[in-house]
Amino acid sequence: MAKPSVARVSPFEGREVSAPAVKLSMLPPAHRISLRAPAASLPALSAALGVTLPERPKGSASSGTRTALWLGPDEWLVIDHASDPLAACASVSDLHSAVGISHRNVAISVAGKGAEATISSGCPQDLSLAVFPVGACSRTILGKCEIVVLRTAEDAFRVECWRSFADYVFTFLGDAARDAAA
Repeated sequence: MAKPSVARVSPFEGREVSAPAVKLSMLPPAHRISLRAPAASLPALSAALGVTLPERPKGSASSGTRTALWLGPDEWLVIDHASDPLAACASVSDLHSAVGISHRNVAISVAGKGAEATISSGCPQDLSLAVFPVGACSRTILGKCEIVVLRTAEDAFRVECWRSFADYVFTFLGDAARDAAA
């Protein structure tokens, strides 16, 4: 019997805010895993995932459509826009825990000359380019919500948050984007 094909559709798909200094948009759905592993398992997991898992704070690494974000000494968020990284981890016998969180998270693009100011309006972390360069990532807070932020360009960020907080985070960032333009 054939398995039914179910396409993931975000309830926030197409949602955007454009202000003079920044544009917010919901990013398309992606595959995500929460990966936990000791240092001894990293070579095997990196080989299976096709991306070298970063081992330094604020580190990220990308290969093709896959990005690995360092969240802690033994924790990564792995995002892929084409294939499920959970399947790649299934072949690894070294100690690790990989949990699919594709339906838990959504991502928001924050881009433009006011992107840093927009996120900084509710985030206590220093996101200046000198301290938080392109490729830097961190788990932090925005307002009342936990987020993961990745600097994708000098004037662009990817903000990951739980789907249940997405409306709050998007609205918060939208208000901040309008303030950044003032």
